[in-house]
Amino acid sequence: MNTALSWIKAYVPELECTDQEYCDAMTLTGTKVENFARLDKNLEKIVVGQIEKIEKHPDADKLIICQVNIGNEVIQIVTGAPNVKEGDKIPVVLDGGKVAGGHDGGPLPEDGIKIKAGKLRGIESNGMMCSIEELGSDRNMYPEAPELGIYIFPEDAPVGADAVEVLGMRDTVFEYEITSNRVDCYSVLGIAREAAATFRKPFVPPVIEVKENGEDVNDYVSVEVKDPDLCSRYCARVCTNIKIAPSPEWMQRRLRASGIRPINNLVDITNYVMEEYGQPMHAFDLDTVAGHKIIVRRAKDGDEFQTLDEQVRKLDKDMLMICDAEKEIGIAGIMGGENSKITDEVKTVLFEAATFNGPNIRKSAKRLGLRTDASGKFEKGLDPHNAQEAINRACQLIQELGCGEVVGGMVDVCQPMKDKARIKFEPQKINDLLGTEVSREDMLDIFKMLEIAYDESTNELIAPTYRQDLECRADIAEEVARFFGYDKIPTTLPTGEATAGKISYKLRIEQKARDIAEYCGFSQGMNYSFESPKVFDKLLLPADSPLRKTIVIANPLGEDFSIMRTISLNGMMTSLASNYNRRNKDVRLYELGNIYLPHQFPLTERPDERMQFTLGMYGEGDFYTMKGVIEEFFDAVGMKKKTVYDPNSGKPFLHPGRQADIVYDGETVGYLGEVHPVVCKNYDIAAKVYVAVLDMPLIVNKTTFDRKYEGIAKYPAVSRDISMVVPKNILAGQIEAMIEQRGGKILESYQLFDIYEGEQIKEGFKSVAYSITFRAKDRTLEEGDVSGAMKKILNGLEGLGIELRQ
Repeated sequence: MNTALSWIKAYVPELECTDQEYCDAMTLTGTKVENFARLDKNLEKIVVGQIEKIEKHPDADKLIICQVNIGNEVIQIVTGAPNVKEGDKIPVVLDGGKVAGGHDGGPLPEDGIKIKAGKLRGIESNGMMCSIEELGSDRNMYPEAPELGIYIFPEDAPVGADAVEVLGMRDTVFEYEITSNRVDCYSVLGIAREAAATFRKPFVPPVIEVKENGEDVNDYVSVEVKDPDLCSRYCARVCTNIKIAPSPEWMQRRLRASGIRPINNLVDITNYVMEEYGQPMHAFDLDTVAGHKIIVRRAKDGDEFQTLDEQVRKLDKDMLMICDAEKEIGIAGIMGGENSKITDEVKTVLFEAATFNGPNIRKSAKRLGLRTDASGKFEKGLDPHNAQEAINRACQLIQELGCGEVVGGMVDVCQPMKDKARIKFEPQKINDLLGTEVSREDMLDIFKMLEIAYDESTNELIAPTYRQDLECRADIAEEVARFFGYDKIPTTLPTGEATAGKISYKLRIEQKARDIAEYCGFSQGMNYSFESPKVFDKLLLPADSPLRKTIVIANPLGEDFSIMRTISLNGMMTSLASNYNRRNKDVRLYELGNIYLPHQFPLTERPDERMQFTLGMYGEGDFYTMKGVIEEFFDAVGMKKKTVYDPNSGKPFLHPGRQADIVYDGETVGYLGEVHPVVCKNYDIAAKVYVAVLDMPLIVNKTTFDRKYEGIAKYPAVSRDISMVVPKNILAGQIEAMIEQRGGKILESYQLFDIYEGEQIKEGFKSVAYSITFRAKDRTLEEGDVSGAMKKILNGLEGLGIELRQ
């Protein structure tokens, strides 16, 4: 939203401030100014001059010598402009003055171009005549300017006057960032109302008085709204005896400053009212409206319609159309049709001001690929009351500018309008919310400036209809804060009862997983939940694997993001591959992310979303390094029972001899191992990769943060070492399980300290040695206690085919 300061001052006449003061104050009260620009930047010592005499240059065919009256004297200027003649009034830069740019209309230099008196081909020239481009503008804003040549003023321009002022360029244009809930501020009147409240100055809106002729609008046109859900109000007025002409200079200046190119009085009036009131309008040539009837209805699928930009648009049943008795004549809220456009021959004009369904306009504009200034306003949801004000303002301007006559009355098809919002006025609660001590009277003064009424009988504040953002006490408190001053609100402590907050138990376990992973040198990664079906082949999953039963995304970005992942390994391998291909030597990554397992097909309920703690690494470290990280995590979350690593996990994406299921308390909670070499090759990794995956929902149920203190042992420990010849198919875990089972209450700990295979050991066997420690909590152990426990352990080991090494 752009506005000229002069236009704002038209409604806040007592406003006096610098551009920076205006910018800062408006931003602090919530109407954020993004930036501002002076239209007269780098324009100095430029006056209106009149050419009194022209002579040919004696030494140049394309140059002429002009005697120019600048009011207090006549100066000589040499120029090559082809379009000037004696009597023309033109902008003249005097010696020492500045212009904004060059005649070619290229980028404007930051500091402008300084003009000095000098000689051209031996003839003195004491200034320069200006094109509109040299004044920092262009023909879009000043269409009367020549394409190549000097700008020519109208005959009534006063000689010697400030040319920049005459052009309406002594002004500042402000650009605002307006939030979507403040649709009232998408208008000059809305901005001016905010400025008046900000600077505590009176707000003087235009007074609308429409002088009508004695005719009745119902004799000219009728309106039928067939889809009231998409059009809650449709206002129509008729103007006759239309005379197309240029709009007055003051209107052209305001439109130019807002970035709108003036065209003619009729078009300019509709654009002017749209900017002033924030209500888009449209004008139809009534003579082209069949049956002089307007029908507002949905389009039909497959219909085509040619818009004002001469493009043929394809329509569908969800688009709202403005039609006459025979055909479509406009796309509601977006653009009119070529078949009813205003031409210079127009005699009778039908004005439309309506309120359309905002979301429908937004969706229609997107499907058409046609977003206009009008649709940009309609899509935010306009105030139905504003339509009548705007159409009356347009008719007033038609009459005041001598553009035509206004037919009496207005056709108004309107659905019941929403009541004004009423909010209980509770000053103390507002102050409690803000941490302020603003008096009741000061609050009411702020509300009065904002045209928020106060009903003393019910102690309620009544929001104006254009303030659709005011619905509850918090909204009212924000208005107080804005105009009391955010910078004046003191620092206060929150009030209320103290509460103890903490994260959930599940999140505590996940945080502990992060802590352990990072302590062990892993960095966190985040991977997409959307994947490609091709990843299952890369991971060597068989065709009948249940992991291939995935949830397909209805509107995927592409095949690579078309399914919800059922295994977290692809994301980890992709991240490791990226690091490997960037020549990072030692990489350790972890991820806490969900997989999505459907319960059945077709889907009847949400999938099982299971958090997976995934670790991956290559470089320094091996299988046992990864196993150590898992055991470190289990210890940290209170999983003290024996963890079993089952080598018969059968994961196709892991090395067949270097993988294991992680079994805790009889339940498989994850797996770890070295990634299969073929899988590594599929991901372009020429290194050994180790991964581990833990299913967090299973883990959480087996954890505890309860800790029991045990005092320092009072009695001595007794250690025994045993060296065994063990069949190779016997795992260390089986030996340890037997030691725990047979060791009894006096078993304190055990430690594997040697594994050996060699010539001294018979084929198919290995030598394994353990140190076993015994201790009693209530007494000193005797030899019989230790010997008895050892005998039970040895008997159990013999049952596994294990022999003591001689």
